Amino acid sequence: MKLSRRPRRIRELNAIKQMVQEFTLRKEDLILPVFISDHCNGREKIESMPEVYRWSIDSLLEQIGKWQAMGLNSFALFPCVESQKKCPYGKEALNPESVCYLAAKEIKAHFQDTILIADLALDPFTDHGHDGILDSAGKVDNDQTVDALCKSAVIAAESGFDIVAPSDMMDGRVGEIRRSLDAAGFEKIAILAYSAKFCSSYYGPFRDAISSGQKTPIDKSGYQLNPANFREAMLELELDEQEGADILMVKPAEPYLDVIKSAKENFSLPVAGYQVSGEYSRIWAASKMGWLDLDQCAMESLLCIKRAGADMILTYFAERIASKL
Repeated sequence: MKLSRRPRRIRELNAIKQMVQEFTLRKEDLILPVFISDHCNGREKIESMPEVYRWSIDSLLEQIGKWQAMGLNSFALFPCVESQKKCPYGKEALNPESVCYLAAKEIKAHFQDTILIADLALDPFTDHGHDGILDSAGKVDNDQTVDALCKSAVIAAESGFDIVAPSDMMDGRVGEIRRSLDAAGFEKIAILAYSAKFCSSYYGPFRDAISSGQKTPIDKSGYQLNPANFREAMLELELDEQEGADILMVKPAEPYLDVIKSAKENFSLPVAGYQVSGEYSRIWAASKMGWLDLDQCAMESLLCIKRAGADMILTYFAERIASKL
């Protein structure tokens, strides 16, 4: 064939493949979500998330050093608290002695160069499993929930967190949290907003990890985004930018690459993608069946999220992938 363009010429030159690769995944792009338990000794397996554990604070301190040696320095902390500490109002979120606040203090005392992200949400602390306080009709009360999140944000800042990440999808919470932090003298604390958090079926293993799973499914469609709605997601991203967010997040990541791409193209803020528990566990499950190569699929999935426009990625694969980068 008389072809003037043969793209395979470049593909077959292994020595220059890295030169022409358009996107590269780095260790610095990865944020590791970490589960901290106030009632386990050492580390505890999470059956639905292979190689992911709940950690006691003392065991986590030893592990942080190992992660840092691998080049991981950014961690998002999520609590798993005893059932008796849960209540309809999620009051444990406002306890300065709660496990994630204590963990942040200990980590910062031993590892000054870490970046710690506080997940601001009430679902780990409510006995009904919702991300907010319920009103008399059983619906999540937006403004009461935002008030609790603002108080939680200040406690997180006092505990040493560098970034707070409201994951509740309440209206107006980014602006109110910003004002609360500034009023308390924490102008330097950044807000990573779960701006486009979809009402996804991919969160199941996470709920196991924080012991927030309910016997009957919880309908969170009253505050989380409809997976069918792209324009609504863009509105939420725009509102969070206007209210003072420092980073915009899309969650889940891989099923919503179009939203990540559009966020990158339309907003000036850094964009994060959260590769959630269900994304992680489905790759693991397929690999256990012998259907997929675990490491290659994990790497490909993260590279795709990066290519779509994510500046940073929260992923449970961070440890496994960092060892290979």
